[in-house]
Amino acid sequence: MDSTRDLLIALARRYAFADLGALAPTAEISDVCEFGQRLLSLDAEDFAAEARSVPADLRRLARACHMPQTPREQPRGALESLKPAYALLLEVIAARWHRRELSPMIAAVHIASEYLPLLAFEPQLGHAGDPTSWPAGLSAPGSRFGVIGDRECDHTKSEQSATNRTLRVSVEPAEGWRAYFDRQHSQVAGALGVCVATCRNPCTAMDWIAPEPRADLQVRARTALTFAETPLVRLRHAAPVGHGFGVPSPEEVLDAWERSRTALDKNAVGAAAVKDDDFPLPGLPALFSAVAGAPIEPSTLLAGVSDHVVTLLRRT
Repeated sequence: MDSTRDLLIALARRYAFADLGALAPTAEISDVCEFGQRLLSLDAEDFAAEARSVPADLRRLARACHMPQTPREQPRGALESLKPAYALLLEVIAARWHRRELSPMIAAVHIASEYLPLLAFEPQLGHAGDPTSWPAGLSAPGSRFGVIGDRECDHTKSEQSATNRTLRVSVEPAEGWRAYFDRQHSQVAGALGVCVATCRNPCTAMDWIAPEPRADLQVRARTALTFAETPLVRLRHAAPVGHGFGVPSPEEVLDAWERSRTALDKNAVGAAAVKDDDFPLPGLPALFSAVAGAPIEPSTLLAGVSDHVVTLLRRT
């Protein structure tokens, strides 16, 4: 019995929640493992799902990363602030690295790159890109934001379609809201970055931000856009989760990250990536913090679930 329990505890310590859930000796442990696996898989739609066996403090932390499934759902979770979600992303990236699950790790890095411009915008917006709360200035006279077919706008056709949709999705039914987040919200994040940082034909869309904070936002948003084009993020296209069949080795990941750090080290925000710390990808938490303009450290959600499962196992 002790050897079996020791094996299950070892699985819990490795965050092997799916395997442990299949072997769980009680329904309570299985329920907690399902919750932990949703976190590890970054299943943000279901972070707020009922999980009565999970301690309230862990459920509360998970709900802060949850993506609302209707326009009026409360609390707003990741639409109120992306900082808890990025803290979880960092913890997941570290966990996948230590488990040598490099394809899911690169997938998590890719998710982080898609929404990073919204993390940069959060101090100015007062939220994390909630379509129910866009500033009226985005649609001010002379703004091209959300105007489909405007050839003077630097947005791609898909970005124009996404920005047009985001201005009206808050009055759509829940099905339309979920479809928008599945397919277009990340494009809105990139489009906002283009507006403030790289647009060759600026319109009035960003005039609602005063010149000084806009200059600061421009650097942080440009760094976010640069991160999306780094060798590390491009590794996704060499992994099964991308368009190829190869899986990057740890050495390839570290080499890609070193080249990415060099590419990012062009301004005070990007220079945060060259910070040496004990994170598997040194400097990544510092980079996210610099883009956000606020400290972001890896969360302890997975660790908390693991500790709780171990406690339950030792009681059986």
